[in-house]
Parts: sequence; structure tokens; C-alpha cells
Amino acid sequence: MARLFSLFWKYNLPRWSILIIDLIICAFSLTLAFFLRFNFKDIPAEDLKNLPYDYLILLSIRSVSFFVSKTYKGVVRYTGSRDSMRIFGVVLLGSALMFVVNLITYFTLSYYIIPTAIIIIDALVTLFIMISSRLAVKALYLETKNPAAGKLNVLIYGAGEAGLITKRTLDRDAAIKYRVVGFVDDDVKKKGRSVEGIFIYTPDKMVDLIKENGIEYLIISVQNLPPAKKNEITDICLNNNVRVLNVPPATKWINGELSFNQIRGVNIEELLERDPIKLDNEIISKELKDKIVLITGAAGSIGSELARQCIKFNPKKIILLDQAESPLHDIELEFSDKYPSTQFETVIGDTRNKDRMRNVFKTFKPQLVFHAAAYKHVPMMENNPSESILNNILGTKNTADLSVEYGSEKFVFVSTDKAVNPTNVMGASKRIAEIYIQSLGKTAKTKFITTRFGNVLGSNGSVIPRFKRQIEQGGPITITHKDISRYFMTIPEACQLVLEAGSMGKGGEIFVFDMGKSVKIVDLARKMIKLSGLEEGKDIKIVFTGLRPGEKLFEELLADAENTLPTHHSQILIGKVREYAYDEVSQIIEELIKLFDAQNNDKIVQRMKDLVPEFKSNNSVFEKLDS
Repeated sequence: MARLFSLFWKYNLPRWSILIIDLIICAFSLTLAFFLRFNFKDIPAEDLKNLPYDYLILLSIRSVSFFVSKTYKGVVRYTGSRDSMRIFGVVLLGSALMFVVNLITYFTLSYYIIPTAIIIIDALVTLFIMISSRLAVKALYLETKNPAAGKLNVLIYGAGEAGLITKRTLDRDAAIKYRVVGFVDDDVKKKGRSVEGIFIYTPDKMVDLIKENGIEYLIISVQNLPPAKKNEITDICLNNNVRVLNVPPATKWINGELSFNQIRGVNIEELLERDPIKLDNEIISKELKDKIVLITGAAGSIGSELARQCIKFNPKKIILLDQAESPLHDIELEFSDKYPSTQFETVIGDTRNKDRMRNVFKTFKPQLVFHAAAYKHVPMMENNPSESILNNILGTKNTADLSVEYGSEKFVFVSTDKAVNPTNVMGASKRIAEIYIQSLGKTAKTKFITTRFGNVLGSNGSVIPRFKRQIEQGGPITITHKDISRYFMTIPEACQLVLEAGSMGKGGEIFVFDMGKSVKIVDLARKMIKLSGLEEGKDIKIVFTGLRPGEKLFEELLADAENTLPTHHSQILIGKVREYAYDEVSQIIEELIKLFDAQNNDKIVQRMKDLVPEFKSNNSVFEKLDS
């Protein structure tokens, strides 16, 4: 039988045969309409006399309307809502023409050739049979190609339009082995109702539904679901061994239609996101519009996203500066495709080379400078302190000095939480750069502003891409310590806050971003394993390797002796820090930079500790300098 059905579905019926079947349905509907109208009793003689003409007129109208509208050309087993709507319109139009013919015969022959009630009943019967027969064929096809016995049970979170589209997507694709057993929706008004035969439940019933129906997957169809809610749903599913899938935003659907291949697993980044930031677009626009903006480190994770955010506010020109040729070329191609009418310039340059930087400032005369260029990897800088001096300190000093010399209005420095009570060379180098620009800003017209935040999701070298690679390779996942924790923020969120802080800054502030809750890295790894459908210990292992040189267990955003002041933005605070005299700071930094030539790491780090007394090395060869 299965083989017979397989052969049947292998070929499509000729289009003319569909047209003939539709006309047979119309003839049957008219016959049934007469019987219904006269309660299956004898049809009056006058109506019986006109019956052949009724069939002739009706079938002529139906055949012409079907031919013109091409309703017979659709593949019946793929009938969708658009096909049903087309049939609905064509049948009603044909019945309306029948009604017009009836009026004509009444005014010319003084009688109705067909009773009006018959026209109405015929239209209803025709619609019902034509649409239901197509849907029946479709249902039979889907059941034959994809029997319910072999399907995996699925819940859809969200009973709105996106949820309905998701269900239809699963129904439409015969290769999919999923069966929707219920919708879950937060709207209590929908409780107990059904959508296309599928009942809607409230979230409090989710665990019971999972256990009673053996749910394998839950698909989140709600667009813009708050991250906290998505986390809650995901935790429930992972604790009950249910895989979580996510419907992408409607803007990313292919040709405006959702395909099953676009429904993907939930990313850990989505679960670490927070509610969208509310920016003061008016202030930021006033700050950036028609201005010349220089972004250093523009090919990096933060610098490139800063450029994408800035360009939305219509600056006069954006200068994208970086020493990394290939990534900068990628950004140039991206901007050329997306913003062809926007003025931007890509510049290969090294902030450590003052002559090159001077030419950039002399040529473009930037009014706003976002300094994101830096070395940021803790173990690398711990092993190469002299390079942190050149890039993170000298590079910042050169860019800041030239900003003053060429009259830039603002200089926004992208710093890090590792600058607070630094335990490593990288953090200390960023703190020294903070100290320099703050002291320089006391006497300069240029306003110097510092922004501090923690780890950003998806940035180059961050832990999440590393964990993903390790999971793909079958493990193990390596973590330095079972108790290590970090703050996380998405790249767009961090860059939006940088723009907001830069626009509100008056000069001299260190803006600290609200990073939310600290996340234990081991918990992050375990959740990523579950999201991948794997089991810790069985499919993949977690191995603890020990803290790396200079690494902290916990990171801070403010030093112990510091406090904060609120701003108008709830996620941005102003850190009150110890102030330094420019002459003193400038002299020490000049001496520090000169130590590069000798390549004596101990002397370099000791001088850094002299300037930043709270710099206490951790798990590093430089701990000896603290004692």
C-alpha cells in the first residue's frame, strides 16, 4: 500500500483533469443545492424545466472563471491559504455573475431562471467541497509522506502570527519529522482556545505538557522576547532534556517566507543579552551629525561596531584606522555595500607611529576621536610587557596629544574592567592610559572621556567562540578555574553605551557601565553543552587547567577606594577616581616608554607598579616585585 501511495504521489495530475474535477464538483453542488432548497422533495415543474439551462449557465461561468483565474494550475497537495482565498474569491465572483444573469432574465422574461436561494446554497456547497477536498488531499499526502507515528513532538512558544506561521512551516515540509502538540502563550485570554486544531496553554502548564507528551523540542516563535523570559523558558526545557529552537526575526525570512532550515538552536549569546538599551538619540545625533569622526582600532570587534553605530547618525565623514590590513579591508567592503552614499575613509596606520598619526590628524582634522585600538589579551601581555607599553600606553598618548594639538572636541577612550585593581600587565597598561588622558584633560580644550566595561560577547578571542569550537571538536572544554566568573555584554550594547557616555561627557569622567550579573564560566559552559544537545561527562568533558598568568577569579568595575555618581542613564555611572598631576604622570610615562629599548620586563613592570600602586600581580612571575 505504501508503495502504491508513493507511486501515486510521484506524479502530478494533468491540469485539465483538475479543471474537469472542479466542474464535476460544481455540477454536484448545484444538484445538492436544489435538493437542499426543496428538502429533498420533488422540484417544482418550472424549476425542473429550467434545470438544463441552469447547468449550462453555471458550468459556463465556472469554467471561464476557473480558466481565467488559473485555480486548476495549483498543485493540490501543496494547497495553502492563498490557494483557498483565490478559490473563495473566484467562486463568489461566479455566483455574483449568476445573480446578474438571474436579474437579466427577470427583467426580460419576467421570471428568475434559477431561484436566488439556490445560488446562495450552491456557492456555499461549492466553496466547502472545493476547499475541503484540496485540504483532504494535502492532509493525506502529508500523512503518507510523513506519518505521525514517526514524528517528534513539539511545543511552539507563542500563539500569535509568527507561531501560526511556524506551525504551517512544519506542516508544509514533508521531510520534517515534527508534530505540533500545543502552543504556549503568556496571554491568559488565549488559554483553552485552539489554532488550526492545536490547543493553547499557559506557561505554568509547560512542564506537565513536556512530561505527558514526551516533548523533544520547543520552538520559540515570539519576536523580541525579553532575554529574561527566554532564559526562563530555556532553563525549564534544558532541565527536562528538551531542545530549544528559535524562529529568526521576520526581516531575515527568505523572500518573506519562513523555511524550516532557518529555525535554529538558541545561542548562548541570546541568553546573556539584556533588555534593549534606551539611547538618547537626540543628544547622540547632535554630537555626531555632520562631524568628522576618527575611530582607531576600527577593524576590531569594538571599533567596527562603533563605526556601524556612528554611521547611523549621519556624520560628515568617518575615518576607520587600523594596522590590520585584511580585517580593515573587510570593513571597507561592508561599508561600501551598505552605506555607498556615506563618506568614510579606511586608513592603514599604527597609533604607535606618531608621524603617521600626525598626518591623519593633519589631513582629516577629526572633531571626535574614539580610541579603541589596544592589545587586550591578558596572558599575551603578561608575557610581552614592552608591547603593552608601546600599544596601550604610547598609542593612547600619541592619539590623545594629537587630539589636543589639532583641536579635536572630544576624545573617548575605550578602557576595561581589568584596569580596576589590576592584577596583570594588560589591565595596568590600560589604567596608566586612563591616568594620562585624565591628567591631560585638566588643561586641554579637548574633552577626555573614559568608558569602562567588561567582556563583550563574540569579540575576537572571547571565551564563547572558543567553547563553541571545542564542542564542535568533541571536547574537552577547558576552563581555568571552577570558580572563575566574568561580566558579559554584547558588542552592540557596549558600543551604544560608549556613544551615550561620549555624548554626555563634559571631560575628565570615567564612565562605568552596568554589566548586570557576574556569570560563572563553568555554568556558561554547561549551558552551552546542553544547548548543543550533548551531555556533560558522557558526550563531552569539562577540564580545569588552572589560572593563567595575571588572571583574576573575579573582576571589578570600580576600585575599592572609588565610588560612583548616577547619570540620567540608568546603565551608566560616573566613577570617582584619584586624580594625578599631569607633569608627574607625563614624566613617569616618558621614562616608562624609554624602558622599551632595554627590553627589561622586570624594570618595565616595576615602573608600572610605581605609577599604579594598586597593581598587584596574580599568578604571575611579576609577583616577586610586589614583595
